[in-house]
Amino acid sequence: MATPPAPAAREHLLSIRKVWFDLVGRGLKTVEVRVGYPKIRRIAPGDLLYLTADHATRRTRVVRVAAYASFAELLDAEDPAAVGGPGADREAVLSALREIYPPEKEALGVYALQLSRDGD
Repeated sequence: MATPPAPAAREHLLSIRKVWFDLVGRGLKTVEVRVGYPKIRRIAPGDLLYLTADHATRRTRVVRVAAYASFAELLDAEDPAAVGGPGADREAVLSALREIYPPEKEALGVYALQLSRDGD
């Protein structure tokens, strides 16, 4: 019996802050963090993720998706430098994430999207 073909990679478009966009492009930020909006919960390994900032777009591929109950739980498991860039420590990343997402958004669940910067 033949193995069915793998499903085609889906494509997603996300806006990202310019500083993090640049770090992804340089391979220095490898994990993008989002809260559990329905469109984020549909992202799966192998999907293409188009990041946009200041009218620029960068194609990446999702290598891994991990779900966590909170930003603190995420940072217990993920490298803060992979999330926030070189030299980023746990408290700085936690503060940045909580500046972006209020508690009611964090309560939706937290997703770590590990990215391949070349999108291939």
